[in-house]
Amino acid sequence: MKKKYWFILLILIIIIGGVIFYKNMVKDLKIGNNKTSQEIVDYILNISSYEVQVTVNVTSNKNSNKYILKQTYQSPNKCTQEVIEPSNIAGVKIENDGTNLKLENSALNLTSLIENYSYLGNNALDLSSFIENYKQNSDSKFEENDTEIIMKTSNNIENIYMQEKILHIDKKTHNPTHMEIKDNKQKTTIYILYNEVKVSSTK
Repeated sequence: MKKKYWFILLILIIIIGGVIFYKNMVKDLKIGNNKTSQEIVDYILNISSYEVQVTVNVTSNKNSNKYILKQTYQSPNKCTQEVIEPSNIAGVKIENDGTNLKLENSALNLTSLIENYSYLGNNALDLSSFIENYKQNSDSKFEENDTEIIMKTSNNIENIYMQEKILHIDKKTHNPTHMEIKDNKQKTTIYILYNEVKVSSTK
């Protein structure tokens, strides 16, 4: 009888010890850099500011253009975008405060910018624009694989060349790696590669 009692007691101690160990392990993971998929999505959706350098490839039926841009964002709606390459428009800075759009570069022919580089003046290239679209559209969703979170949403503007936005997030760093913008035929018209990323979030 005593042996049976001690055996049951030993089993209870092992179970209790296992539960405590498991809770501590989960707590340690939570404190560390291991977030759930939903937490990573929430982190992106609650970005309060960022500074990124991106390579943008714009593909149309006629040609393909490549830009290197520096983009910044400060909540609630202040965005800036500065052209680093190509050299013929390097230094062009576009500021948008949500109401006004300002172009800076006294040596630039603005007509040429509007005709040949119209995508640069469209904030659809900004991460903040993706976040706004994702929050506003009921069809927004995300999926995941072993290494990344993939967030998908539709564009709010009526433009057949910019219908869907797909943002890829690295699970380890929680930073965006690249974004694709697709047309109404699911062809990638704009590909944005995030080279350098500095992000602040309220989550």
